[in-house]
Amino acid sequence: MAMAAPILSFEDLGLNQGPRWLFRQLNLHIGPRDRLALIGRNGAGKTTLLKLIAGSVQSDEGRRTIVPGTKVVLLEQDPDLAGHATLRDYVLSEPDAPEHYEAEAIADQLGIDLAREASSASGGERRRAAIVRALARNPQVLLLDEPTNHLDIAAIEWLEDWLGRFGGAFIVISHDRTFLTRLTKQTLWLDRGSIRRAEIGFGGFEAWTDQVMAEEERAAQKLDARLKIEEHWLQRGVTGRRRRNQGRLTKLKEMRAERAGMTGPQGVANLVTGSDDSKTKVVIDAEHATKAYGAGDDQRTIIRDLSLRVTRGDRIGIVGRNGAGKTTLLRMLTGDLQPDSGRVKLAKTLDGVVIDQQRSLMAPGKTVREVLADGGDWIDVLGVRKHVRGYLQEFLFDPDLIEAKVGTLSGGERSRLLLAREFARPSNLLVLDEPTNDLDLETLDLLQEVISDYDGTVLIVSHDRDFLDRTVTVTLGLDGSGTVDVVAGGYEDWERRRRPAGAAKRSSAAKPPAPVAAPARKLTYKDQRDYDQLPVRIEALDAAIARDEAQLTDASLFTRDPAGFDRLMKGIAAARAEKDAAEGRWMKLAEQMEALG
Repeated sequence: MAMAAPILSFEDLGLNQGPRWLFRQLNLHIGPRDRLALIGRNGAGKTTLLKLIAGSVQSDEGRRTIVPGTKVVLLEQDPDLAGHATLRDYVLSEPDAPEHYEAEAIADQLGIDLAREASSASGGERRRAAIVRALARNPQVLLLDEPTNHLDIAAIEWLEDWLGRFGGAFIVISHDRTFLTRLTKQTLWLDRGSIRRAEIGFGGFEAWTDQVMAEEERAAQKLDARLKIEEHWLQRGVTGRRRRNQGRLTKLKEMRAERAGMTGPQGVANLVTGSDDSKTKVVIDAEHATKAYGAGDDQRTIIRDLSLRVTRGDRIGIVGRNGAGKTTLLRMLTGDLQPDSGRVKLAKTLDGVVIDQQRSLMAPGKTVREVLADGGDWIDVLGVRKHVRGYLQEFLFDPDLIEAKVGTLSGGERSRLLLAREFARPSNLLVLDEPTNDLDLETLDLLQEVISDYDGTVLIVSHDRDFLDRTVTVTLGLDGSGTVDVVAGGYEDWERRRRPAGAAKRSSAAKPPAPVAAPARKLTYKDQRDYDQLPVRIEALDAAIARDEAQLTDASLFTRDPAGFDRLMKGIAAARAEKDAAEGRWMKLAEQMEALG
């Protein structure tokens, strides 16, 4: 089928930012019905690219061509409501603002009161107002920068339905895999200053990028080995992390099945509260807990008769529409709020770390070094001393960002930096309030890995359906009536319980068809040898990494022998890259062995 002529295109686009070019000789086109996912690491320039497409930022090089009369509308990640008394004033402030009734119609469907004062609006209300302003202007090209941030699941599904019926083109940046998979049909991958386009939706993105990386790896084998390590270790690490996380999903399913067996009809774990078994000890015990607000006819029960036992190692997801009581439930489970009746008992040994969606620790004037190590060179990570530069690499940062101001980082980089800081602190209870906002997909894979390996208990409030399905063992679902459904499993398990009997599952037409299974065969001699020997090699690499990291604990090494310090850092990076590749290879072979029976 011939592709439609583009309505907007760029040729040889270039943008210079200070000492470096963010883009150079970048070419792209947008067709009249394109549904494009824009994917790239935090800091790669995705938001800037959307602003260039919208025309709000001018390029230093290249040509922008647009069909006359084409209206391009940008939904910004952080809408600026300054100078507007109400949300309505903000929505109707553009020169091409919609008619009042058009804006109100969309606002009613989204559940937002445009008469609300702009200065006191919550993050979710600001986001809804920005969506109303964008959609009501009848664009031909719609640019969406993290549109699901601060939205509850009902609003996300409404937006999915609206975009599914949209007659124009859109480009979307989002961390929400479910949202992207359901809606997109093409993908733009922004990587190291260049852009690639594939005529596949996000559902096929990981397979496509793995293929691209494999081709790059083959090309890199012709380069000097040291250069190959420096340029490609992170890309191989990303691929290895995906494969490891597939293994973690298998383990997660086993944990869910075990949790389902421990859970009675009302969701109460069938355990003795005072058990000394470290694997099953109850850390949060709620019995008939009820919480209401207001009085008389205005009284509203937020949580009704909740009985729940959270055990050490549980990963608890809390879901529901905005206003259903998620924050109230979270505060009760962490002891910050007492129930009106019933009780919530916390283990005396609980020591929690709370990562909230306000990101209150991230002062713009602080440097990365100050946030992580209070201005020093070393950080204690769960009792192990690490150099700040090495720890930055573990969270996908360029170590040279150590002196960068927080205010110069992208929203996703700031969120990632906060996660790096908080995960370093010893704790046995981790509370994550909308942790996926602003994160790129690679960081979400990393966050999934960290949560999976965390020794303690995790409470997660999130509207990211795919992330919940990848991380939690139990879902607490609130419907706004005070009832809390306790379901062993993730979001999809809770959604399945909510659906009426016989109701069809929501369409996921953008997902690629399941691959046809290859006929079973014996492993080749090389495959069998790798399957047998790789675990030994992985163990040796682990030992080498631990040995080199132990040398880094010498506080004088960096100043006494900077070249030696640099060699150690590169050696650790190379060993981690080789380990990631070895783990990925072994897991692939293990899957083949399992298929062979």
